[in-house]
Amino acid sequence: MILLAILIGTVAAGVGSVWLAALLSFAMLARFTQHMLSLAAGALLATAFMHLLPEAFESQASAQELFAMLLAGLVFFFLLDKAELWHHGHEHHHAESHGSAHPHDHGHDHGHAAHAGHAHGADHHGHRSGGWAVLAGDSVHAFGDGILIASAFVADMRLGVVTALAVLAHEVPHHMGDLVVLRQTSGTHRAALVKVSLAGTVTALGGTVGYLLVAQLEDFLPYFLVAASSSFVYVALADLIPQLQKRLGLRETAAQIGWLLVGIGLVTLVSSMAHGH
Repeated sequence: MILLAILIGTVAAGVGSVWLAALLSFAMLARFTQHMLSLAAGALLATAFMHLLPEAFESQASAQELFAMLLAGLVFFFLLDKAELWHHGHEHHHAESHGSAHPHDHGHDHGHAAHAGHAHGADHHGHRSGGWAVLAGDSVHAFGDGILIASAFVADMRLGVVTALAVLAHEVPHHMGDLVVLRQTSGTHRAALVKVSLAGTVTALGGTVGYLLVAQLEDFLPYFLVAASSSFVYVALADLIPQLQKRLGLRETAAQIGWLLVGIGLVTLVSSMAHGH
């Protein structure tokens, strides 16, 4: 009975939040690509710094170990990026030598002209690898959420329901960010939605594992949280913010900063509400 409740709760939270985010972001996305990138960067950074890391540091784990994990995570995603870039460079070179154009050019809607020097190469790879890093971080994060929901249900049925709803709510702004990143990598809304939804289903896996091993996993939860944080920080700083780094007029710059703050504000607000319960 508890396991069934955990599965329903985790799937609702993990996948429901993605679909809700998709409804919100794709409706807005068509009109504000650039603003959505700012929102995504803000949401990912806030998810890491205001929500996951504080939770990890509230645990018994030593700060030094957690920081080491964060550093290892950042280096890992950097290497993943390099591998992707190298691989993609080969592919790209191959395609160019056969005179085939890239199926869709990301360049135009980000106005990468400002640093056209490396724009072309950076553009394609950045989104590719950003997508992998986001999905990896999402899956780890979702697994952690599943364990969290499972332990709440094990403790008390009502607490479980509240936790599942809280997870669903706080995942929405963050999934809006993920969908923006993946929309660029995948090229289509549908592909982005399927990928993030699949990462969301890992919540159910976390729930099941959490239910079976609830006592043993307590100690590892902080490390999950830090690993997920490192991927979100990396994607925000290495992938999204560079796209926002070009010279803009005062008005566009203000809009960018505004949307970045909205992303941060949304996540902070929702996680403080979740913690309030």
